[in-house]
Amino acid sequence: MNQGKYVYSQLMDYASKYVFNKCVERYKGNYRSRNFTCWQQFLCLAFGQLTHRESLRDIVLCLNAQGKKLYHLGFKKQVSRSTLSDANRHRDWRIYADFAAQLMQDAKALYINEPEIGRELQGSVYALDSTLIRLCVEVYQWAHYRSTTAGLKLHTLLDVQHALPELVAITSGKVHDMKILPEINFRPAAFYIMDRAYFDLAQLFRIDRQKAFFVIRARTNLKLATLESAAVERDILMDNIVHFKNYYSKKAYPQPLRYIRSRDPDTGKTVLLLTNHMELDAGMIAGLYRQRWKIELSFKWIKQHLRIKVFWGESENAVKTQLWIALSAYLIVAIVRKKLRIEQSLYEVLQVLSVSLFDRTPITELLNDKQFQISKNDIYKQLNIFNF
Repeated sequence: MNQGKYVYSQLMDYASKYVFNKCVERYKGNYRSRNFTCWQQFLCLAFGQLTHRESLRDIVLCLNAQGKKLYHLGFKKQVSRSTLSDANRHRDWRIYADFAAQLMQDAKALYINEPEIGRELQGSVYALDSTLIRLCVEVYQWAHYRSTTAGLKLHTLLDVQHALPELVAITSGKVHDMKILPEINFRPAAFYIMDRAYFDLAQLFRIDRQKAFFVIRARTNLKLATLESAAVERDILMDNIVHFKNYYSKKAYPQPLRYIRSRDPDTGKTVLLLTNHMELDAGMIAGLYRQRWKIELSFKWIKQHLRIKVFWGESENAVKTQLWIALSAYLIVAIVRKKLRIEQSLYEVLQVLSVSLFDRTPITELLNDKQFQISKNDIYKQLNIFNF
């Protein structure tokens, strides 16, 4: 029951302090810290995310303007911009990466019983992709990507059925997409949907050995020998059992594969697919690959609604800290939405919270108020991927 707590305090009660402190201890984050702990740093940056602040000065100004309320939010005293900047520069970003990883698991456990695509599938469906976060090369020289551009890559393994990240990795923009494959522990019976940037036969064979399935866009110059052809209909133009002709390709992937040419019913474009699943209907294989658009939407949503267009520090540690805390804030809101059975979309919840963090209204009352409901025909319908 709410006992007069501010909305921001109610929200942060759903983030496990025990788990967070374990992450802090792992990297000695509070070493020689007297007044401004890692938790307070997290509260500051999460506040900036949820209220759409533009800079550290902006965050500090807004917090200190509510000076009498800071104690009840978890702060010992007013926040200094220089102290916050120093914390972002020096405190290990892995603290917040580990905490975000735990929040991903907590969120997935809550959404596990949501309606799923393809109920006839025995395993989960994941989409793997990356997006480039562009930075100014003159300011962020450590993130050198090209001669005129700096950037980081956000590699994401998205649970398509629940629209939640299963794994997130942040690397230099120069790191090729397929380099992330060795870090993934592929789950038996699960489907992994990938574009041709991940075409690494050794890693694809590892997926097969781990009893998982992949659907990947094939390159057009593959040398394949057809072993068997199946009858096709509608938008499936080809469904063959094949193996590689090339010696090195066959050595890397010695097992037969399924080679499917599919036509998109909406655009009319054709796509070549390779999969190690020999029994599933070809139309469903093509349908699974089209689920990749969900991860593209998730990247678009992240760039539009998380505060990562403008960074609050110039060091690598500060940028990665901001990215991980942005993801953590988003996951905390998703967890609250599910636990409190709030019907509004995540977009609506975030918008309401952005102007209500210093209210004393119970979250359930605040977010279930009908006056905040947005018509289903609203422009934000394009973000329905996040209507968990």
